[in-house]
Amino acid sequence: MDWQILFTEWADFLIRWVHVIAGVCWIGSSFYFVHLDLSLRKREGLPQGVGGEAWQVHGGGFYHMMKYTVAPSHLPQDLTWFKWEAYWTFISGFTLLCWHYYAHAELYLIDKSVMDLTSTQAVAIGVGVLVLGWAIYDFLCRSKLGDSELALGVVGFAFLVGIAFGLTKVFSGRGAFIELGALIGTIMVANVAMNIIPNQRKTVAALIAGEAPNPAYGKTAKSRSLHNNYLTLPVIFLMVSNHYPLAFGSKWNWLIAALVMVIGGLIRHFFNSEHAGKGSPWWTWAAAAACFLGVILLSGLSRENSGAGLTPAPAANVKFAQVEEIVTSRCSMCHMAEPVWDGVPVPPKGVMLDTPQRIQLHAQQIYVQAVMTRAMPPGGNITELSDDDRKVLAAWVQGGALAK
Repeated sequence: MDWQILFTEWADFLIRWVHVIAGVCWIGSSFYFVHLDLSLRKREGLPQGVGGEAWQVHGGGFYHMMKYTVAPSHLPQDLTWFKWEAYWTFISGFTLLCWHYYAHAELYLIDKSVMDLTSTQAVAIGVGVLVLGWAIYDFLCRSKLGDSELALGVVGFAFLVGIAFGLTKVFSGRGAFIELGALIGTIMVANVAMNIIPNQRKTVAALIAGEAPNPAYGKTAKSRSLHNNYLTLPVIFLMVSNHYPLAFGSKWNWLIAALVMVIGGLIRHFFNSEHAGKGSPWWTWAAAAACFLGVILLSGLSRENSGAGLTPAPAANVKFAQVEEIVTSRCSMCHMAEPVWDGVPVPPKGVMLDTPQRIQLHAQQIYVQAVMTRAMPPGGNITELSDDDRKVLAAWVQGGALAK
């Protein structure tokens, strides 16, 4: 037994588990508090300084929630802080980013047909995007533009779309999407670590000192929290997308990313409006559905369908022996029980293509990965699967492989 692989794979699983758990906790608390904030209502007789209250029922009990406009007159004895959910989401997520994408940049980040980078250059660009992306976003928020949430939202959206477009001109589609997701996640956790929590600490310090807290602290923190609320759904899509090449394999992948951000914003607008008692804008679901239809259509415009001229070979001329030879020579070095490709200790997604039966079993995945999206082989076609080979695979699937 290879103990190194055993422990490496379980370590990977553990980090992913922590990432999912922390993300669920962070997203859950974030969504809840935005909902709570929007559902607060004013009434006569509220304690001094309270801006609104909400009654809720859960788990067989009633809860009476109140929010102070700035802060209570004195610091409560017990005060719960919400921060480690965000911090651990970032710590585990950045660890996974380094573990898979930065450590194996030649496989998952670099596409030499897009830009011929070394692994060091790719990692440097990736880290630079995270640091500079946050710095630019933070600058925009602190500028005069931040006085208008609408204007800031439009410029912020354009900024992220520009980043998405730029990343697709540097990295593979898979790498561009994961890097964009990492940037948005970095912005979100930096909002917590460098704005929301520090402002809360300043408010607490003022209470301890017997001073009146500055209302601007809470206002700014609330604004950043709302930004996180609207960014959550797109970042989840981007993080999951690495398992679905139709999301990133099209030449229009940057536009797909833009539409996903619009969809996320529309869905959050519906719930935020409903929770605030401003009505239920059902039109947002129709708009979101239309955008998602656009995503599906754009995903069909993959590289070969938009200029490469990939036309399947005549199905009658394709023998399974040809298919088996192609898959065995170009794919099975990774997709086998014990991969021989450096940096791939186990077959990706558990897919093995080392026998005729297994090749037949995964015919649809082969078609999507190698023909429709060209996501495989990774690294910008690292095993040099030719267009003629892809034509044979296309003819094999379209000739009835899926029906067998």
